[in-house]
Amino acid sequence: MIGHLWNVHMPEVSHRTMGDIVVKPAAVQTKFSLVLATLGRTAGLSNFLVHLDRQFHSNFELIVVDQNADDRVKLVLAHYLTRFSINHLKSQKGLSRARNIGLQYASGNVVAFPDDDCWYDPDTLQEVANLFLQHPDWDGLTGSCKTPAGYLPFLDRVSGFVNKINVWRRAVSISIFLRRSVVTTVGNFDKDLGVGADSGFCSGEETDYLLRALEKDCRIYYESNLSVNHPDVRPVYDGHLAQKGYGYGRGLGYVLKKHQYPLWYVGNVLFRALGGVGLAMAKFDSAQAKYHFSVLRGRLSGWMA
Repeated sequence: MIGHLWNVHMPEVSHRTMGDIVVKPAAVQTKFSLVLATLGRTAGLSNFLVHLDRQFHSNFELIVVDQNADDRVKLVLAHYLTRFSINHLKSQKGLSRARNIGLQYASGNVVAFPDDDCWYDPDTLQEVANLFLQHPDWDGLTGSCKTPAGYLPFLDRVSGFVNKINVWRRAVSISIFLRRSVVTTVGNFDKDLGVGADSGFCSGEETDYLLRALEKDCRIYYESNLSVNHPDVRPVYDGHLAQKGYGYGRGLGYVLKKHQYPLWYVGNVLFRALGGVGLAMAKFDSAQAKYHFSVLRGRLSGWMA
């Protein structure tokens, strides 16, 4: 694993008003470390960089943890090396493993974990910086996720503090922003969780991280009006998606067991997956029913692991 730090010019931040977002002088001091793990994608990564270059708040560093065997990411980054600070690292496959490598190089006082297919609105980082400035008692901030079709339906539309029960409705990895103190307290991601994990628990890494923060009495606030963009994903109910659903289900089930969720909550999670099977069968959609059954099997398997 080799880290390459590019020596680039950091643009000077101005104090401005951009629409409804006021660039507050004290908030300019907030430096973001954006830890982005990438594998396979170039178009999505390029789109992220285009929007990152348009941020009103330019005090940030981008830490790209590249899991590709070739130089495709290096070619995508080349245009931006003189635009903002980029640290290009290499890693073996595994989302949590890659993020842990990135965390070793993070120097900002706020850390975030964008995906390689999401993108920020021009005022996203400025809005986060302002919120942290206004609420010094907040250790972390989470937001919503929106696609061209609208907001993800499972996320809350009401703001409030995150707790053990509502964390599943108030956190997605691309809109998690944590003060440096939280990262120092919690440490690394669980390498047994997330896409590419050797364990087969292919989800839940960010939820596990927040739960560990909550167990350390960190105060994390969910702001429903703060959102990060993500492309629409239209499911194709084939064997590949069923396998993916099983792996994601295992990750969720494992997190429930790891953090000792009560049986009533586990039962509710399993029942929702079973309900998906029933609804698909009622529509005579065997492929979708097979997918939901794979999710159910995965959740049960993860919880019993």
